[in-house]
Amino acid sequence: MYNFSYAEAIDDFGRDPRAEEREAMDIVIAQLELARERGPRSRETIEAVYNTRRLWSYFIDNLAEETNELPVEIRADLISIGIWVIKELERIRRQETDSLDALIEINTIIRDSLAR
Repeated sequence: MYNFSYAEAIDDFGRDPRAEEREAMDIVIAQLELARERGPRSRETIEAVYNTRRLWSYFIDNLAEETNELPVEIRADLISIGIWVIKELERIRRQETDSLDALIEINTIIRDSLAR
């Protein structure tokens, strides 16, 4: 069984991992914005919540890997943000809140930071 780090796998394919992460964030942000327009009980909201949760679960798993090359402090901060995102998504799923604004804002900030 092979165990490659995320960075090694991306390097093997010649892709820019930050560009792919930005693209994934673009998709999630667009889905969250559409969900905000369509309303909290819409199909679009269900899809946006599901896909945002999947993306952040992936990020958290990747950040927790010892092979992740980011500094430990940054990884810890991003994991904390990811946990907050997942908790907020759960609040939306449980209909404890209807607002997607904070999720859109934090995802936009993280996406924009990937461009640096």
